[in-house]
Amino acid sequence: MTATQPATEPTTFAGPPALHDPTRRDFGSDNYAGAHPEVLAAVAAANGGHQTSYGADVYTARLQDVLAAHFGRVVEAFPVFNGTGANVVALQAMVPRWGAAVCTEWAHINTDENAAPERVAGLKLLPVPTTDGKLTPQGLEARAGGRGDEHRAQPAVVSITQSTEVGTVYTPDEIGALADTAHALGLRVHLDGARIANAAAALGLPLRAFTSDVGVDVVSLGGTKNGALGAEAIVVLEPSAVDGLRYLRKMDMQLASKMRFVSAQLLALYDGDLWLRSAAHANAMAARLAGALAAVPGVEIALPVQANAVFAILPPGVADRVRERYWFYDWDGRPGMVRLMCSFDTTQTDVDELTASVVAAVRDLA
Repeated sequence: MTATQPATEPTTFAGPPALHDPTRRDFGSDNYAGAHPEVLAAVAAANGGHQTSYGADVYTARLQDVLAAHFGRVVEAFPVFNGTGANVVALQAMVPRWGAAVCTEWAHINTDENAAPERVAGLKLLPVPTTDGKLTPQGLEARAGGRGDEHRAQPAVVSITQSTEVGTVYTPDEIGALADTAHALGLRVHLDGARIANAAAALGLPLRAFTSDVGVDVVSLGGTKNGALGAEAIVVLEPSAVDGLRYLRKMDMQLASKMRFVSAQLLALYDGDLWLRSAAHANAMAARLAGALAAVPGVEIALPVQANAVFAILPPGVADRVRERYWFYDWDGRPGMVRLMCSFDTTQTDVDELTASVVAAVRDLA
């Protein structure tokens, strides 16, 4: 081969050694988990050769059809890199410069996105107190005042999270009632679906049943927490609910040049049942963990376990002792509350060994 001849075969090489223990699993977040092997295989299959950049590729085109089947209507899906990006771009496209979004005080956009919706999207958040992470029509109505008052940000969107940040799940009727109230008030409805697969698995329903069928206008579709490397999408169900989204995605640095690799990850999840299998497994592990911990003296399950999160109250000192082996986070709300997250790769052995560590710590510190 001369210097001007291209290689006809891809170069193979041995990768670098892992810098971590690949057998270790923790309960801090479903973001701790790696990529699902089927997702990695899909990325590898999308490699090689050339495809048009910035979304004009066959993988992104296929994604439109796959998601249309899930949501029961023609959709426009915009792949992005992460959940914060999906939420920021979606809300920015839904809310005018003078507008506001109503959400719960627990909402990820309110607590864990470093004010990106307000600083980057340029909108005002109007949080509503809640005990279970779910917004109600009454809560929305109480916070959606001030319309027509030039001294106040104008409510334009209600944003809900499914499943919520505290592991609870909205029923289709609950979302439908909220959407009806929002639309009657002239507001659009955005659903943050970072863990939408866990909600669908918990409900035993297709995605459309609690989104397009009940009045949701735009969805931030999750992938990363369910086994993707870093892939989410903004799914527009009602085109009139957004304005300029295509331009805002670029402006907000969420437009992938080699988008085929983002879309290929979402196809690996949603063009088949991997999304549901993985989420159902994570939910089952959370249910197993909650059941086991509830039987430990002094341990209280603080919130309903409906998806892949377990919120538990541990006796003093127990959390720090158990964290010598398993990492997880303390949670605001009640003294001793911790959050334990299960993932697509959490095993029954992981759950049982964590429970055994809690049992031993409770015994030793009694």
